Amino acid sequence: MLKESKKSGVLYIVPTPIGNLEDITLRALRVLKECDAVACEDTKKSLKLLSHFGISKPLVSFHSYSKRYKVEYVINKLLNGNKIALVSNAGTPCISDPGHILVKVAIEKYVKIEVLPGANALITALIGSGLPTDGFVFCGFLRRKSGKIKKELSELLSLKKTIIFYESPHRIIKTMCICKDVFGKNAEICLAREITKKFEEFIRGSIVEILRNIESRRDLLGEFVVLIYPKIKL
Repeated sequence: MLKESKKSGVLYIVPTPIGNLEDITLRALRVLKECDAVACEDTKKSLKLLSHFGISKPLVSFHSYSKRYKVEYVINKLLNGNKIALVSNAGTPCISDPGHILVKVAIEKYVKIEVLPGANALITALIGSGLPTDGFVFCGFLRRKSGKIKKELSELLSLKKTIIFYESPHRIIKTMCICKDVFGKNAEICLAREITKKFEEFIRGSIVEILRNIESRRDLLGEFVVLIYPKIKL
């Protein structure tokens, strides 16, 4: 059994609001106030969030382009007794986020880790979708090329679980057309966008109905959480 280092600090995994700032927890605010530094995906966005709550802390940039050398930097800080809070731009760190690498190395170095519960787009979308919640598969962001997207989704057909992934507004129509080819026109689907924000919306129906809905719109703003429950093709 691995033992935590007595000399190390603590790595806190701190969820931040995905839209509505009221969704931050009291525990998250306390940790952000008490930690020695905050490792964040975007220092400008994190600074704005911390300033809103009257918190001032040193910020360490930690994103997919810098993770290799920043992991060593953060781990050294932790091994020297510092308390570091890891945050993403919005939601729970490490979900489709480079933070999981930091957690993995921290575990290997016997650093104490505390994971705080909090805001998360995929779970919020799943609960509001009306689709089965007893089993689901989360795919993060799909591949870029149509052929690879189709292959990735086709491999999930036999699971009979709700399939969840993230998609950008400028690719959503193209991806829905691919989903129609893979799952058939009668698959149940929900698109969740602007979750917890002023224009929050859940678009529910069959893939045909969803396509008709989004193709009729001029603007499709906000990142999408896509949820699909496969049915037998007709």
